[in-house]
Amino acid sequence: MAAGSVSIVIPARNEALRIGPLLTALQGCGPAVAEVIVVDDRSSDATRAVVLAHARANPRLRLLEGTPLAAGWVGKQHALQQGLAAAASPWTLCLDADAQPSADLPDALVLAAAVHSYEVLTAGPRFALGSAWEEVLHPALLATLVYRFGPPTLTAAANEHMIANGQCLLVPTERFRRAGGWQAVAGHMTEDVALARHLVRTGWRLGMVNAADLLVVDMHDSAAEAWREWGRSLALPGVATGREQIIDITTLVLTLALAPWTMLAALLLGAPLLALPGAILLTVRFVFHAALRSAYDDPTAAYWLAPLADGLAVVRLVVSAIRPNRRWRGRSYPQSR
Repeated sequence: MAAGSVSIVIPARNEALRIGPLLTALQGCGPAVAEVIVVDDRSSDATRAVVLAHARANPRLRLLEGTPLAAGWVGKQHALQQGLAAAASPWTLCLDADAQPSADLPDALVLAAAVHSYEVLTAGPRFALGSAWEEVLHPALLATLVYRFGPPTLTAAANEHMIANGQCLLVPTERFRRAGGWQAVAGHMTEDVALARHLVRTGWRLGMVNAADLLVVDMHDSAAEAWREWGRSLALPGVATGREQIIDITTLVLTLALAPWTMLAALLLGAPLLALPGAILLTVRFVFHAALRSAYDDPTAAYWLAPLADGLAVVRLVVSAIRPNRRWRGRSYPQSR
């Protein structure tokens, strides 16, 4: 990998308790990483001090003081846009502050983009969970996405019915700047999927790879926080059409939420044949759940109870569609148009 190929940009707002492991991990990156730019989005905690402390040990790391939030922008995109403008390398890798990457991640992503001819690349991580309740709830919420959109594959996105992971996004710096960067999705809370669909619409070749071996994210401190924060994105508010949301909800109600209860009702009524569809759906669900285990960092026995929370996950999807959460890191954002 050519030296100086990658600029890493990290948007940070009130991330003092999360960003340390990321900055420590990035110290070990090879010469392909030219710089690490943390854009401090007007934090009110010790984020700035944490970054400056790490910068003393890593000459490639620098802090960029974010400008006041512009009208019509969500803070994350606004910070990323500033980082993109400052990036000097051919590729820009955007990482969220809760990411914990391997030092090999930047090289691996640039190589994957070259091998598969991706113009933009996003990566699926491995998740670290902090409590038994989170181990039950998080996989159920994640299952609603995989059931709707499928797992990451090496095939470039062929249409807009897709998702992406904004926690880890690789873009070609100059071309992405010329295309406006995040301008087209400035007001979206689900900026990653909105951006991916915009790029696919405008002819970009976009891929999503499984980077579970190279990237861990610790998104939430509790199941309650997971429940609240997934409300910003689960139903893809502002991105998915109303028709798409209705189809997704109906599909998940039939395949996830109702399956165990219809099977139980059939057995209680003494009609075992009527329980067969529910039994098949539950079998598929547990097989899928076993395959999904590799997406989690050292899950405990509580992980295997997650299918019991599928109904709650579908409820969260419905609430997200009707009343999406538009609050993040102490800011509330008006509904985008």
